[in-house]
Amino acid sequence: MTKEPTQSIFFVTLHANNVIRPLTPTTIQMRRISIVILAAFMLTACGEYQKAQKSTDYNYKLDFAKRAFENKKYVQAATILTDIVTVFKGSEKAEDALYLLALSHYENKDYTNSGAYFKTYYTRYPKGKYTELARFYCGYGYYLDSPETQLDQSGTIKAIEELQSFLDYYPKSDKISIAQNAIFELQDKLTLKELQNAQLYYNLGNYMGNNYESAVIVAKNAIKTYPYSRYKEDLEMLVLKARYQEASQSVEEKKADRFRTVIDEYYSFVNNYPDSPNRKEADNIFRIAQKHVEE
Repeated sequence: MTKEPTQSIFFVTLHANNVIRPLTPTTIQMRRISIVILAAFMLTACGEYQKAQKSTDYNYKLDFAKRAFENKKYVQAATILTDIVTVFKGSEKAEDALYLLALSHYENKDYTNSGAYFKTYYTRYPKGKYTELARFYCGYGYYLDSPETQLDQSGTIKAIEELQSFLDYYPKSDKISIAQNAIFELQDKLTLKELQNAQLYYNLGNYMGNNYESAVIVAKNAIKTYPYSRYKEDLEMLVLKARYQEASQSVEEKKADRFRTVIDEYYSFVNNYPDSPNRKEADNIFRIAQKHVEE
């Protein structure tokens, strides 16, 4: 059996001409020194963090938290600040510590905790030096954390409320457009949720009741609540289709009146969306409805 060759003690590297060449002993030594220095630095940083945790010098803790934040050690900063945020109560340092605690959670993408601390900040310091930013980041963090459409949307609603509150308090902020765009996106998400609910009722048809009517109610409520949503056309088309199905499957004595309602919905739809990609389907529904009304 042939023994596999052992790997050389020398590392190899790719040069610009794609030729693999062994590293020199000097280069290896330099890399080893760099690794040792890096390891020493990490141990020192870790040791300082442990020292800060155990320290009873709260000013030192605050300074460490600020340095940790600047170095993007957000978990370390949040941990230390959580311990001291109430110690400086009534002082400017208390305000700084609370805001930095909220911001540390935000940068760590922990938007639940950051939102809670930002809200605590702007409630406690309604005219504080960071209040505008606290209100903005509170809402924007909830926006970033907004759940997928198929999930419960209470978080989305909370984000809209906080961002709208920010707009009400700071109508001239340089973050207005960001907040407005976030609100529009969140509202579209809620509208899509309602569209999906309406579609579900539509798909159920007459199973255990008139689900077409339920589809219409859900869709029309969504249109009323979110009149500028990009899903408005889809909702209106679903209303037309649901009215058509409801009329088609009605008993004879109700068909004429219900098809008249279909025609009304058709005129509303084509008036709002004359060039809709659904125009052909809408026109076909209209022709059928007309025949039933003229009979």
